[in-house]
Amino acid sequence: MDSRGHSNGGELETKEMDIRDLSSSRNNTQYIHKVGVPPKQGFFNEFKARVKETFFADEPLRTFKDQSKSRKLALGIQAIFPIIEWGRNYNLTKLRGDIIAGLTIASLCIPQDIGYAKLANLAPQYGLYSSFVPPLVYALMGSSRDIAIGPVAVVSLLLGTMLQKEIDYHTHPEAYLRLAFTATFFAGITQATLGMLRLGFLIDFLSHAAIVGFMGGAAITIALQQLKGFLGIKNFTKKTDIISVMRSVFEAAHHGWNWQTIVIGIAFLSFLLLAKYIGKKNKSLFWVPAIAPLISVILSTFFVYITHADQKGVAIVKHIEKGINPSSVKQIYFTGEYLLKGFRIGAVAGMIALTEAIAIGRTFASMKDYQLDGNKEMVALGTMNVIGSLTSCYVATGSFSRSAVNYMSGCQTAVSNIVMSCVVFLTLEFITPLFKYTPNAILAAIIITAVINLIDIQAAILLWKIDKFDFVACLGAFFGVIFANVETGLLIAVSISFAKILLQVTRPRVAILGKIPRTTVYRNTQQYPEATRVPGILIVRVDSAIYFSNSNYIKERILRWLADEEEQIKKAYSTKTQFLIVEMSPVTDIDTSGIHALEELYRNLQKRDIQLVLANPGPVVIDKLHASDLANLIGEDHIFLTVAEAVSSCSPKLVEGV
Repeated sequence: MDSRGHSNGGELETKEMDIRDLSSSRNNTQYIHKVGVPPKQGFFNEFKARVKETFFADEPLRTFKDQSKSRKLALGIQAIFPIIEWGRNYNLTKLRGDIIAGLTIASLCIPQDIGYAKLANLAPQYGLYSSFVPPLVYALMGSSRDIAIGPVAVVSLLLGTMLQKEIDYHTHPEAYLRLAFTATFFAGITQATLGMLRLGFLIDFLSHAAIVGFMGGAAITIALQQLKGFLGIKNFTKKTDIISVMRSVFEAAHHGWNWQTIVIGIAFLSFLLLAKYIGKKNKSLFWVPAIAPLISVILSTFFVYITHADQKGVAIVKHIEKGINPSSVKQIYFTGEYLLKGFRIGAVAGMIALTEAIAIGRTFASMKDYQLDGNKEMVALGTMNVIGSLTSCYVATGSFSRSAVNYMSGCQTAVSNIVMSCVVFLTLEFITPLFKYTPNAILAAIIITAVINLIDIQAAILLWKIDKFDFVACLGAFFGVIFANVETGLLIAVSISFAKILLQVTRPRVAILGKIPRTTVYRNTQQYPEATRVPGILIVRVDSAIYFSNSNYIKERILRWLADEEEQIKKAYSTKTQFLIVEMSPVTDIDTSGIHALEELYRNLQKRDIQLVLANPGPVVIDKLHASDLANLIGEDHIFLTVAEAVSSCSPKLVEGV
């Protein structure tokens, strides 16, 4: 009993000391700073500034200032074709690095392209076509020095899945091909439009967590699809979900598997994985996993040719069209029922291709310490795909595996893409007949090896450690792809990304602040447990802009805290709350709903005999507070520059009330 009384006495003494300290700090304060109101801007100037900050934050036209007309024309052409800028400083040393890199990625891309074309349900030559024309266009217009252009596994699977839902490629191969070119055309239009309208920020709405899950799920789906060629199964499901695929595999186990195909597949898959392991362990041997696919194709093709394994049930590539890309201008659907379908498929495929390419470009740009203009990249990638669609190509983008090899090989500029394109040209003109006996099993093994890198387990573990919601988003996209299909997984990924944004906007963090001992600094009491609450004053901080979507929540959250505070005061017989200080430093903006919410909060507090005090509202916020007359309602003398000044101003009134 005595100890309890002693404890209560100590608490009262501490509170009295706190109040005296606050009072003395008030007496020592010579000047209370007023919150500045920014000078009035006209509507047009304000609108102009907002548009500039939203769409032209990087000031793309700053290099054109104070330049002659001829110089502006030259800079304009240079902006469209960056090769003019870096081409001036090109030399033999750079050419040597680019030739080595180009030859290395060509040896990797040729077998991959043949396999990826099959993922898109297209003939093998279309994969090679897509590594001939698009890299040439990108080399002229792209700003990345390291990205390697061509078909990629995820986009090929996505395209194949979406096209198959509209047209069966077995029964209507010509219509299917035309729709593929149409989708590629609109993929390019979508990409270029986003770049020209400077809407590149839209691709950032697909969160990193969702991309990790989507890519991982797509990698497993792609690998499972390869079981058809890997096991020599003839009758295979057209569905991509794991249950349908595994059912199809096991139903064919008794009479549908071909043991010769399996031996070839396992042998070369082991070889490719070993090569990948060697390259990973010893960075100087990066060329081993790069050249391994081409060696596998050559050896397996030679083996099938001399053993006549194709006559024993081993499925082979058969015919690959010889010659460079024919024109496909007349094959694109510009009218009819497939126009809108092509646009829808192209827009989705284009956005995914764009996300992958920009992510790859930024990664290598940061490693080599140079700037990458995202909007220029979009225009380059879009133009590349539009021209590609007119020359028998399907959607091409940056390949992570090839770009990594390009970087490791010592590429200096986009000339490595030109070198790769030249090798593909020679392949199309002279070498394609040699791929006739290439077994499908080796293409399956190459694709499986390539997509393994898309499964980023370490990234998923990091997501779990950092943000559980991000991890759930990752799992949602992952399971959506493997248990439904690629489109469903993509839809889940986008939906979860938007859900997270909505959750953060509608439920912002609101914190109670306390005073850090021996300072005038006020911080979140959850982060700093030693921070002491000021008797008679509740200090809260709103950690976001106040909009229609969250204004009501913020108001109710503060009122709930006040109600809790009053209950604790009654139990502890402590100083009644007389002031509510709202720290508004993180509040970057406020709309009319936010103003109304603050007005309602003010009136509610007046009924409880509590004064609303604002601390450090920003220029946009204070301007709107004055425009709405809320500043006069609250009182100019209750708007302070800092929390410390607000507390020191309020404390004498508390002393008078004690």
